Amino acid sequence: MTFQVQTVVTKPFDGQQPGTSGLRKATKVFMQPNYTENFVQATLTALGDTLKGSTLVVGGDGRFYGKEATLKIIQMCAANGVIKVIVAQNGVMSTPAVSCVIRKYKTDGGIILTASHNPGGLNADFGIKFNIANGGPAPAGVTEKIFDLSKKINEYYICPALKPDIGTIGSQQYAIEGFGNFTVQIVDSVQDYSDFMKEIFDFPAIRKLLTDVAADGKRSFKVLVNALHGVVGPYVKNILCQELGMPEEDAVNCVPLEDFGGGHPDPNLTYASHLVDELKKGIHNFGAAFDGDGDRNMVLGKNGFFVSPCDSLAVIAANLESIPYFQKTGVKGYARSMPTSAAVDRVAKDKGVEMFEVPTGWKFFGNLMDAGRLSLCGEESFGTGSDHIREKDGLWAVLAWLSIVASRKESVEDILTQHWNKYGRNFFTRYDYENCESAPAEQMINNLEKFISDPSVIGKSFSYNDKTFKIAIADNFEYTDPIDHSLSRKQGIRIIFEDGSRIVYRLSGTGSAGATIRLYVDSYESDKTKILLDAQVMLKPLVEIALQISQLRELTGRQQPNVIT
Repeated sequence: MTFQVQTVVTKPFDGQQPGTSGLRKATKVFMQPNYTENFVQATLTALGDTLKGSTLVVGGDGRFYGKEATLKIIQMCAANGVIKVIVAQNGVMSTPAVSCVIRKYKTDGGIILTASHNPGGLNADFGIKFNIANGGPAPAGVTEKIFDLSKKINEYYICPALKPDIGTIGSQQYAIEGFGNFTVQIVDSVQDYSDFMKEIFDFPAIRKLLTDVAADGKRSFKVLVNALHGVVGPYVKNILCQELGMPEEDAVNCVPLEDFGGGHPDPNLTYASHLVDELKKGIHNFGAAFDGDGDRNMVLGKNGFFVSPCDSLAVIAANLESIPYFQKTGVKGYARSMPTSAAVDRVAKDKGVEMFEVPTGWKFFGNLMDAGRLSLCGEESFGTGSDHIREKDGLWAVLAWLSIVASRKESVEDILTQHWNKYGRNFFTRYDYENCESAPAEQMINNLEKFISDPSVIGKSFSYNDKTFKIAIADNFEYTDPIDHSLSRKQGIRIIFEDGSRIVYRLSGTGSAGATIRLYVDSYESDKTKILLDAQVMLKPLVEIALQISQLRELTGRQQPNVIT
């Protein structure tokens, strides 16, 4: 049987502009007739001459509408001359695993159905992103091409009668009108990723850590993991439980659900508070949570000891010798997003390793990795990863921490305390004001633009209680890529004070509606008598000054943030 290709007449939809992590909108927007098809066609067309005869990977975080969108993508790939699609079983595969599969099988890219840490469901969010052949998010040149094509699209191509079984592992062959053979290969969602983790980490050492029994007959090191009903659940059960010996009862919320159980799959102190509460009981030595698509993580020590993403990156950087992968490859360089604290910079200086500061967005790390100049990178938004793939990788980061604990035979808190004693501490906090009205949020940013453009602000002092800070630098961060020399402007308003303390303001592009204002504050402290003090107490003066300068409360009406990290 030969499947017919249909040409469907359509018209453009406004606003199909991919952000740093693809196109994210309300689920109901994607469910409109032709909306998903338009964006997928624009994405496929953007491949140009590579499209016909290409192989693509398709996977997603399992959220509502994912299976329907997966089928549409397969049908459209067939109708556009793609020769093979490698599809995750039931369409469910973590974003890091998709990157792994793209690279392992040397495909031409992949389409990932995810809105990351945003809620899922009919009345929540959906998203589609394209990753290129290196396994990383599409760079600006590709996303701009997709957007341009979406604005002038008038037809798309689809094989509506093609209905492969995406629930059964194996290959299915089809004949497509005008193109010939088309293969749909359904793969296990976890296996390739699990196999790769075994190559990177010392699994026997981690297994010993997780299974050793103390004199009282109880496990010496107890771990509690909460997957927040996201895509990482099956990976936790396969890798941490089956391969490494963690008891299944310590793997919580590990069944992926289309609406993430009605929760917000964002691994932070607010949305994973139940994990924090459990760790505070002192029963478990280590806790971890993951987001919807598996690229973010939160790490906790005993009694709920919180490891900030900035500190997590720095500690991993300082202990890479614990991981066999880096024993083989060596350490080429470190990088962080601009809003992330400079904790890892101090490790880089100490070890004589090249250090990069880039805009927010994982795609900026990819060029450095491909050029052989970057091994480890991270963002303050709970994203950590290395050059093993081209995405941030939540489970990789947790395995890295377990490797460090197994190697050093110390608690999470002791490891971090010793790190601060050696390098000093970058106190850091982030305030998220979610779903603000766009107009006042943009007005705030415009006002701040005027503020930093005034030369007279340099040297100006701001005080709160007994603390005074004098401005040394005020700008909107720009980044020239050292590999392709592309320039990225307006990546975040920075106010840097003479003592090195910083305030950063950004409007986030990861939400599907309204505006999310992110306020970042960090300050370095070398005094060993102060490194264990509470970050919110230490940073309170700078936070108040940041709110004073921005007039955020007055303009938005928001007196408190939704999330404090």
